[in-house]
Amino acid sequence: MTVVHESEESPAEPGGVPSPEEVEAELVAAGVQEPTRVDGAERRYPSTLGGAFYLGILAVVGLGLAVTAAGHWRGGVHLIAGALVAAALLRLVLPTRDAGMLAVRHRALDCSLLAVAGVALWVLASTIPSQPV
Repeated sequence: MTVVHESEESPAEPGGVPSPEEVEAELVAAGVQEPTRVDGAERRYPSTLGGAFYLGILAVVGLGLAVTAAGHWRGGVHLIAGALVAAALLRLVLPTRDAGMLAVRHRALDCSLLAVAGVALWVLASTIPSQPV
């Protein structure tokens, strides 16, 4: 199998295999990967405080879905609504660089959408009359 290179430059290693530094440089240039930190500090997992909160919000939503599936739909929807309102409050107080996946759009829009969805779910679940079984 013949490897054809589009550029005139020859690969750094024999056999046409790029070095890890060359691969990283191409990924950074394409915008797929962030450059390696120069200070040598290790990356935190989740990488931000907001990422940890996001995982917590997902866990509460998963619990709400489980409660709903178990037959207590009103309680499950209340859990999901509470998680959305908590996410809105977290997005409001966390700086954008620490908000992780809670930061999708501008802060005001993120907070508004999460809060409105949470309050709407809470009100709807609270006002729907119980049906006889």
